[in-house]
Amino acid sequence: MPKPLWLVRPRPDGGCDYVSFQSAPAGEVEMREGSHLPPQMPLLKRRHRLAADEAERCRRQLQQEGGYLHSEPLF
Repeated sequence: MPKPLWLVRPRPDGGCDYVSFQSAPAGEVEMREGSHLPPQMPLLKRRHRLAADEAERCRRQLQQEGGYLHSEPLF
């Protein structure tokens, strides 16, 4: 994943859950999971470092099973 990738899933309260994937040192990918309910500050729930192939599998699973859609960066 050469450039940042954002996945977003809307919530009934008007907010959204998000997952972002960004390149990290040593060929890894940093995955950040959180939620956002404007105008509040985003909440970071989890942060992981994954191998690139594992990050790709996780992205596919989130989109196919988790209801996440590709998005422009939220913030």
